[in-house]
Amino acid sequence: MASIDDFKSNLIGGGARANQYRVIMTTPPAITTGLDVNRASFLVKATSLPGQTISEIEVQFRGRQLYMAGDRTVEAWTTTMINDTDFMVRNAMERWMSGINDLETGVGLTNVSDYTAQLRVEQLDRDDNILKSYVLKNCWPTAITPIELSYDTVSDIETFDITWRYTSFSASAV
Repeated sequence: MASIDDFKSNLIGGGARANQYRVIMTTPPAITTGLDVNRASFLVKATSLPGQTISEIEVQFRGRQLYMAGDRTVEAWTTTMINDTDFMVRNAMERWMSGINDLETGVGLTNVSDYTAQLRVEQLDRDDNILKSYVLKNCWPTAITPIELSYDTVSDIETFDITWRYTSFSASAV
């Protein structure tokens, strides 16, 4: 029978901590966004490590199903941002989205490399060493959530979510 000491000896480094991470957001050089990459990194309140799925293909044979591996897809990625009083991140994301498709004219960049950038999310240990790193390739913001305003929220700092799409990622084993 396993003991608590067996469990402790198998929990390497005391376990990865969900609050030890860093996000590095860059923007495409073809769009002037005004994003301060270093400051923006501090304003990411929450995110996740990227998810992925391998779909299944069902093949019927004499009343039975054979399941085979299909295509691999990556899931949309979300960052929750703290809004500061100069709206730096939100303004940058709105400019980025306008570069892709302007609200007034409906025109924008069409070359994927002109409107995408690489984003990075790093899982850190308690000494800020990188445990694992993901580089999300060809990213662009697909949605910025509204910021709810209310007289009832007297002691909250505003936050908003950015939903990102990307084509693939590379993961390090560090």
